[in-house]
Parts: sequence; structure tokens; C-alpha cells
Amino acid sequence: MLEKKEGEGDGTKPPPPTQINKMKFFGGSPHVKKERRPSSSRFNITQNRELAKLPLLKEASAGEKEELFIQKIRQCSVLFDFVSDPLSDLKWKEVKRAALQEMVEYVNNNHGVLTEPVYPEIVRMFSVNLFRALPPSNNPSGAEFDPEEDEPTLEAAWPHLQLVYEFFLRCLESSDFQPGQAKRYIDQRFVLQLLDLFDSEDPRERDFLKTSLHRIYGKFLGLRAYIRKQINNIFYSFIYETERHNGVAELLEILGSIINGFALPLKEEHKTFLLKVLLPLHKVRSLSVYHPQLAYCVVQFLEKDPSLTEPVIMSLLRYWPKVHSPKEVMFLNELEEILDVIEPAEFQKVMGPLFTQLTKCVSSPHFQVAERALYYWNNEYIMSLISDNASTILPIMFPALYRNSKNHWNKTIHGLIYNALKLFMEMNQKLFDECTQQFKAEVSKEKDKARERLEAWKRVEERARANPDIEAVSKMLADTSLLPDGLIEEKVAEIEDVNTGSGQNGIVIPSVVNPVKVEKNLEKPLLRRKSDLPADILTQRSLENYQRADEYLTTPTNDA
Repeated sequence: MLEKKEGEGDGTKPPPPTQINKMKFFGGSPHVKKERRPSSSRFNITQNRELAKLPLLKEASAGEKEELFIQKIRQCSVLFDFVSDPLSDLKWKEVKRAALQEMVEYVNNNHGVLTEPVYPEIVRMFSVNLFRALPPSNNPSGAEFDPEEDEPTLEAAWPHLQLVYEFFLRCLESSDFQPGQAKRYIDQRFVLQLLDLFDSEDPRERDFLKTSLHRIYGKFLGLRAYIRKQINNIFYSFIYETERHNGVAELLEILGSIINGFALPLKEEHKTFLLKVLLPLHKVRSLSVYHPQLAYCVVQFLEKDPSLTEPVIMSLLRYWPKVHSPKEVMFLNELEEILDVIEPAEFQKVMGPLFTQLTKCVSSPHFQVAERALYYWNNEYIMSLISDNASTILPIMFPALYRNSKNHWNKTIHGLIYNALKLFMEMNQKLFDECTQQFKAEVSKEKDKARERLEAWKRVEERARANPDIEAVSKMLADTSLLPDGLIEEKVAEIEDVNTGSGQNGIVIPSVVNPVKVEKNLEKPLLRRKSDLPADILTQRSLENYQRADEYLTTPTNDA
């Protein structure tokens, strides 16, 4: 079965593009920049860098164009020093830049220029210019590069690298390009080296790599399985070993377009990729960097095969964050996208654990989590699913909604909860009244249990006071105290101040003090949270001036 092209008749939207500029710029007086490494990638600088300016391709005769084209390609294999001495060889650098620009226009505007002798020269020139060892992350403390906080290190040789990428991309997209002739040079080793470059910190380079790899995936059918396998290996290493890779978002964007073209029924390889690779990506700390692309891939799978809905949602609930509210909001966003495409039969399989988790979200003290969960009641399709299964969902949700309608600190949450309760009431008045009575009965039982527990402790206290040896026992406990002298009286005074309302917000602090914890807190130094770093204006301007190679990716025509 042939793959369908993206956007043809199925109404699917393209994968969300990765952000090029992820930095925040704050105006004001210039700041002192943090220490940065002095260079980008290391290039093997060519010894003889003096280039002769060759004639223009458009001025050459038809018989000389091929040879002149090859000479220009070889000339562009010369590497210059952009790092230690940026002002050196300016004349020869300009010759190379002009030759690259001319070749880009030559391939783009002419036909019949990609002949058989040209292919090895193009691949060699591309390899010499781009395949290199990427620099280590510039962080002496060992923490990974954070695209949302740290400024990326841009490639110093970008004036030449950009044109090399553009030239290679135009060759791949040319109507003259013959994959049968190029496959001898664009092989598995070439693809593996190309994938290694996705760890570059320069987002402009990753954008070109994304488009180039996608074109290779579409042109070379024999490399498709290998490309998917190597991307899986990158993700496995990222999830279970390093948790550091700069190109995860771009790789997921490629995969989003590939998944959109998968033939039905899905192969076991693709299902394994969803369950063993995509879903574990949710537990990585840097999820916010690539979450839109990841959510798109997951939804694409569910639109292809609705039977995968149950394992996907159960995996999301298993990886649900416990103490990270922004990440929890991302999970709620993705879950709503999944519910928008879920089948009613699949919804009934997961509605119990799903709404148990939503109950916890509605009860969250973080107002953004509670607010995002309550926005589900503004979704018409989700409300239709809830209405069809109200007898199961309302008893799960009602206690949390009722309690937080009175106890939540945020007034906006009160309004959203009242809206949800009103919708439930209009949905099934009889069931709503039953849930109300059941909830009041449970509250009454809890009060009775609390009263019985208090009375039991009072009886224990009365028996203890009736013990004739109470004074001797009290004296023995006082003599064996592990706390430093004077610390007990100080802590007791603090507790009394708080319990009488003079403490912060009148919160009652338990009277049991852990001496070991107190000792550690006294010796523990104060820690400062990571603050916003000053932006580099030159880096900001370079990223703003960069133009994407393609606005969106297209889907390959056939699956391997």
C-alpha cells in the first residue's frame, strides 16, 4: 500500500516546526557575558589556501561546463580558519563564498548539470566541510546545555557552512538528481555521520540537517530502515544514558512527517518504536524543549491505529510527573490532543484511571495545573464522551470538585469548578443528587472516625497521667534529650508563637522536632536559584536573520 502525501485529503496538519530562537532577550544596560569557549567546531585547516578565481559557469561553453563545475566543487573543499584568526585569508574566503553561491544558483536554475562524475565530488566536498568533531558543552560544572536558558554556541564558519548546506540541498531536490547513481556515495556511513551532527548547538545547522535528512529519507528507499534504526539508537542513549542531545526536537519533527506516511496496518517495528522509544521520552527532564513534536508523533500514531490508545494513555499515566507543575501542564495539553482523536470504545477502557488522575490535577494547589485540567470541560467532544459515561465518571470527579469549590485558594479555579458542576448537574440531575448524598455521608463518616480517634487518644492520655511513676519518667526523658542546650526552649517558643497566630499565616507546626535534621539545616549553606542569563546581542541577531530552508517538510511517497 502506497503512502499518502501529507495534507492530501486527510486534513492532517504538518509537524510543528522547532524553534530557532529559544533565548529570552532582556533590554537595558549591557551585561558582562559569561565565560565561553573560544571556538566552535575544530576544522582541519587546509595548508595551501590560495584559491584562483575561476571563470563564471554561465560564461563557459557547453563542453567546458562540467569540468569547470567539478573544479569549483574541488575548490570549495579548501577549509579556512574562522576561529583563531577570523581576519586571515579574506580574499580567498570571498572566492570560496562566491563559488558556493554561484553553484547554488547554477544547480537551481539549470537542467542536466548533475552528471555521473559530479556525484562523488559533491559528496566529498560536503563531507570535508561538515563532518567534524563537535565541541564539548561549555559548562565546567558538568551540567548539560539548556536550550531555554543558555546561549547556543554558533558555528564560526557559518558563512561557508550555510552555502554548503544550501548547495547540497539543492542537489537533492533537483529534478536531475539520480538516487541510483548517488547511492554509491550516500551510504549508511554517510547517514551515520550526518546524524552525529544533530548534536550541534547551532539551531541553524540543525534546521538544515533536518531538511537534508528528510530529503535523503525520501530519495533513498534502501536507507529508510537504517535511518529509523539509528534515530532509535540516539533516543535510547538520550533516555537511558546521557539525557543530553541538542537535536531531539528536529529528529522528532522528521519522524512526525515519516509517521504520517506509514502504510496500514502498522508494522510491529513501528508499534515497538511508539511504546519503547516515544513514550519513554516523556520522562526526560528537558521535555519542554521537544514536547510539541513528541505530542504530534504520538497523536499521528493514534490516528493511524486507534487500538494503541489504551497502552499510550496508561504509559502517560505511569510517567505522570509528581512534583513538576510545568511538565504536568504539558502532559494535560498532550492528553487533550489524544482525547480529541480517541474512539468512544477506547475511551471506555481508560476512563477510570484517566479521571482518577484528572481528580488529582483538579485538586492541585498549583492553579495552572488545576486550571488546565478544568479546561477539559470546555471541549465539546470530551464533554460528549463524559456525558455518555457519566455514571462512571461523576462519582470519581465529584468529591474533588465539591471540596475544591470551597477550599481552593484561587478564585478563577472556583469559577471553573462551578462551571464543571453545573454541566454535571444538567447532564444527569438524579445522578448528581445521588453523588451529593453519598459525598455528605462519607464526610459524616470521616468526622465520626476523627472524633473516635480523638477520644481514643484522650483515653490513652488519661491512663498515662494516672501512672504513679509519671514524674520519674518525665525526668528521665528530659535528662536523655539529644538536642543542644537551649534549643528545646527556642523551638517550643517558636511553635507557641505560630500556634497563637503570630507565625507566618498561622500555620500549626508539629511539636516533634528531628534533631538530626535541625543540625543539618543549621550547617547547610544558603543556595541561590539559577537566574536568567544575559543574552548575547550578536547571537540574537544572527538567529533572527536566519531564514529556514523550507517552511514545512513533505512526506516521502513510499515506505521501505
